[in-house]
Amino acid sequence: MTFEGQYLTYAEYQELGGSAIGEMPFNLLEFEARRQIDSRTLNRLKNSINIPQEVKICEYALINSINEFAKSTGNVASNGNVASENTDGYSVSYITSDKISDIVNSKQDEINSIIETYLMFVTYNGEHLMYIGV
Repeated sequence: MTFEGQYLTYAEYQELGGSAIGEMPFNLLEFEARRQIDSRTLNRLKNSINIPQEVKICEYALINSINEFAKSTGNVASNGNVASENTDGYSVSYITSDKISDIVNSKQDEINSIIETYLMFVTYNGEHLMYIGV
């Protein structure tokens, strides 16, 4: 499977110090990070050839954040949503749907914060990437 239109290539990811993931997981994470950026920038970068450096660094931060989230939620799923276990009197407590919702909302807030931090004042083709009109 080929991935086209990437804002950050695997080679660029490695140049920035990324080494935690292989190329195929990177491609999937890059796709998700690009979707998050496109959502917040109203697709202003889609089909662009020259991607600003700020966007590449933003996507690097997003990939790392999304990857950490995937690892942590994978651990929760693999142990059956167990939040804690006590062996003295043997008790198990589980993560509730409210807690899962809080975790997901917290992660989305983190993603939005990363995008705002890196792209808030970036202009591309004479237009602010984050401009949504008034």
